[in-house]
Amino acid sequence: MTESNPQTKSATSGRKLAQTIVLCAAVFGLTGAGDPATRFNELGHQMMCVCGCGQILLECNHVGCPDSDGMRNELMAAVSRGDSDSLVEQSFVQKYGPTVLAAPTGKGFDRTAWIVPFVALALGLSIVVLVIRAWKNRPAPALADGLRPLRGAELEQFRDQARKETDL
Repeated sequence: MTESNPQTKSATSGRKLAQTIVLCAAVFGLTGAGDPATRFNELGHQMMCVCGCGQILLECNHVGCPDSDGMRNELMAAVSRGDSDSLVEQSFVQKYGPTVLAAPTGKGFDRTAWIVPFVALALGLSIVVLVIRAWKNRPAPALADGLRPLRGAELEQFRDQARKETDL
């Protein structure tokens, strides 16, 4: 009988697990990738109507919109031709400007639109933590005649004494 190496078994099982994960990701990632209706829906929800309504292209619902029907027709024609998603987006950006995209790109100055909210959140949380620490660690207020307020066990001792003295 041959003795199998435990490291070889773990490497083989690790490789099989990695292959399974890649296969699952490919199956779920490419589901509907060739379907024009799905591509039209996805691309249409990544673009804004340029009429000024501030709505997603496929959800622009105001009556008599001068732009949404034409933009939808252009999008359907591009998807039907088989243009890639990036080519469709680029053509819309060239024609209507960068405001046609519902989300900023991850390139150049647009990257700040993704970074600034997280930085602002972290800064805000840091300020809140610092303020709470400052409130917690502030010194006890000084009272007239050099008296100081009682806290903790000393305060409880006086409360117990008051209860005993006022108990009839």
